[in-house]
Amino acid sequence: MNIRSIRTRLTIWYTGLLTVTLLIVGGAAFALLSYNLSREMDRALDSVARAMIQQDKSRSAPFLPSEIDQAFRRFFGFSPWDHYFQMRDPSGNRDERRSLPSTGKLPLSAEALDNAMRGLSSFETVNGLGEHPVRILTMPVMESNRVVNLIQVGMSLQSMDETRLRFLLIMAGVLPLGLVLAASGGWLLAHRALQPVDRMTAAARRISAEHLSQRLEETGTGDELDNLAKTLNQMLSRLDSAFTQIRRFSADASHELQTPLTILKGELEVVLRSTRTPGEYQATLESALEEVDRITRLVEGLMLLARAEAGVLRMDRQELDLGQVLEEVYLRLKPLADSRAIELRLGSIEPIGIRGDRDLLQRMTSNLVDNAIKYTAAEGRVTLELKREGSRAFILVSDTGIGVPAEERGHIFQAFYRTSQARCLAEQGTGLGLAIAQSIAAAHGGAIEVENVAGGGSNFRVQIPIGS
Repeated sequence: MNIRSIRTRLTIWYTGLLTVTLLIVGGAAFALLSYNLSREMDRALDSVARAMIQQDKSRSAPFLPSEIDQAFRRFFGFSPWDHYFQMRDPSGNRDERRSLPSTGKLPLSAEALDNAMRGLSSFETVNGLGEHPVRILTMPVMESNRVVNLIQVGMSLQSMDETRLRFLLIMAGVLPLGLVLAASGGWLLAHRALQPVDRMTAAARRISAEHLSQRLEETGTGDELDNLAKTLNQMLSRLDSAFTQIRRFSADASHELQTPLTILKGELEVVLRSTRTPGEYQATLESALEEVDRITRLVEGLMLLARAEAGVLRMDRQELDLGQVLEEVYLRLKPLADSRAIELRLGSIEPIGIRGDRDLLQRMTSNLVDNAIKYTAAEGRVTLELKREGSRAFILVSDTGIGVPAEERGHIFQAFYRTSQARCLAEQGTGLGLAIAQSIAAAHGGAIEVENVAGGGSNFRVQIPIGS
């Protein structure tokens, strides 16, 4: 049977464990009760026998039944219905004159007789004297280290059997009642303890991708369920942030793709409306090719970011000179800077060998330098440097451009994000350059930091472990 309810399973387990515990405790209590009853009976029989021996030494007449009853009553607290007393000579023969005639004869085993001859007492349990077994004590009467008589006292085990039976009946009546009460209490406790889970379940059902801002109720008790609620709320916060980022990413990607596609479609529709000269066709195709290249770069950037975020960015790691990589970037972008009347300066370049992907490192540095050139006015300056500090290499890209507002520094490495100052300029861009650069730096175990420079401009600082 598959029981799905945790509340029911907890109650069943609790009741089962309690049942086993009660059975073990009850069994131990029954064993202790039987042991103590047996010890008390043997102790009482021993006291009766010793008392009768003392009385026998001080008198010559036989014992009266009332005297024997009084001895049993004295040490047992009551006069048993079936009690036995008899005297024997050293040979083991029954002394009829001094034995209790109203009860049956107590047997004398060879082992008990042998122990008595050695001055030892013997306890035995025998059947056949009555409805219940009889406990017998055989004790020697000693004078001058010599056995002169044997005294036997016995008592039916009926009272002990009845006491044990009453104990079992009480346990049989109390155990089921206790289990029912315990199971009911366990059910109520489990129900109360799991109520926060029910509330969390109901709240979780109400939360969807469109309502991730909702949170589960936290009790503030600091227990396991409260910690679970906090953990789920933290997960919901991460999901909310991820969904928000995905929506914004999708919207921005759609917008960035829509612009070149619209331009491409418009140019093709215009050129197809009427016959054009070969030169016009060529110009249109060249413009269309530019838009296709723009779409291609955008898609490649999106693919790279997606692989980087998924941790599956393919990297061709090899030993390389990072300074040489920066010099190649400088030579490739120097014409672009010159065309904008911007001085691209190659500062101090220390020879640093690392293990990394040459193409990705070139792309990261190119994105940073291109971004600096794009947002630096004419007659400005962009400087590229490479330094080593301890076990890390630092790529520094500084410019005299528009800088980055302090409140926006935490967002500039997000895909498609452009600062308010950048949006005011006529410069076109997808907003993926810095996000791609940060992803490449992270893939090499590093990171990028940005700070504004006194007097205008910004300073991008890339740190990469040399042993990466």
